[in-house]
Amino acid sequence: MNVLVIDGQGGGVGRALIAALKQRAPGLALTALGTNATATSAMLRAGADQGATGESAIRYQCRKADIIVGVVGILHANALLGEISPAIAAAVSGSEAQKVLIPMERCGLHIAGVGKRPLDELIAEAASTVAALAAAINDTQPTGKKGT
Repeated sequence: MNVLVIDGQGGGVGRALIAALKQRAPGLALTALGTNATATSAMLRAGADQGATGESAIRYQCRKADIIVGVVGILHANALLGEISPAIAAAVSGSEAQKVLIPMERCGLHIAGVGKRPLDELIAEAASTVAALAAAINDTQPTGKKGT
């Protein structure tokens, strides 16, 4: 199972996602991918199993991901104050991975039908969704591949 958490700027949302995922699904291996070293470091301190930084790492990891988690802006070129390059947005959106995205209007994206909710509530919901997806994906993999 290859679960990626992508964040930028200070890594606060990614840090909170990692912490929530480690609590909800402790056996799930998480890869922290930051657009900068500060974001990656924050996610590693929160308990990510491994981490990498920058466009190249994010693009490479998206090719082999099962689940990608982050704010909705990771699909939008130049979001997060320009930290999401067009290549990162294309890699995330083009990945065959399941995507669990947190709506954040600060990214300049407004999603109709999604009301304003506290960030901690959205993170808890995202963690629950990832845990359920991971369990479902694990259950559909051949016996020899479970947990990888």
